[in-house]
Amino acid sequence: MNHVVVRVRHRPPAALVQGLSPFGVATVHESMGRRGLMKPYMRGIRPGARLCGPAVTVLSHPGDNLMMHAAVEQCGPGDVLVVTTTSESTDGMFGELLATSLRSRGVAGLVIEAGVRDVAELNGMDFPVWSRAVSAQGTVKATAGSVNVPVVVAGAHVRPSDVVVADDDGVVVVPAGELADVVDAATRREALEAQKRAALADGTLGLDLYSLRERLTALGVRYVDEEETR
Repeated sequence: MNHVVVRVRHRPPAALVQGLSPFGVATVHESMGRRGLMKPYMRGIRPGARLCGPAVTVLSHPGDNLMMHAAVEQCGPGDVLVVTTTSESTDGMFGELLATSLRSRGVAGLVIEAGVRDVAELNGMDFPVWSRAVSAQGTVKATAGSVNVPVVVAGAHVRPSDVVVADDDGVVVVPAGELADVVDAATRREALEAQKRAALADGTLGLDLYSLRERLTALGVRYVDEEETR
């Protein structure tokens, strides 16, 4: 296996990343045709945290964070470090010291399909993290891996500079080449949902808003009075 650190010079346009940032994971996922979602075991360590930025990817040996240290040099302001391992791991590969190093380079946060530790310290410094596990299990710095190569993280394909969006609902990945289209689709979806929200708040039933009465009829659902069921 070849081990490389790829110097990625191009990032998606900052204006498009900023344009995507107001939208939540559910909206982005739906706007992409329900693609790009990581498995639901990827959870934020602090409720209410949000994240949106281009990915710097890391492929590491389990229980070894050497390549995460190598990746710091490749990170810039607003980037998201996205880490997976060559086989399943829950070891605490990331903590306060690595977060401090990333923060010095303006990194927006971390998504890691492994474990993290120093949770209180990470939350105290307001460093957003989504991980598979929380574990105090320590790691070593001994085994080669790669930085800025395509990876699969929790079932989602992530290429360097794809845009990662994360919140309390999970993590979704937007391919860099689709970013403009997804921003447009998410904007339209949000506008439509605002209309639906107003109608529901005014008392309109979902049955009528979504024309579901016809669906029930087509499925053979009948309305009967209570007396008829006795």
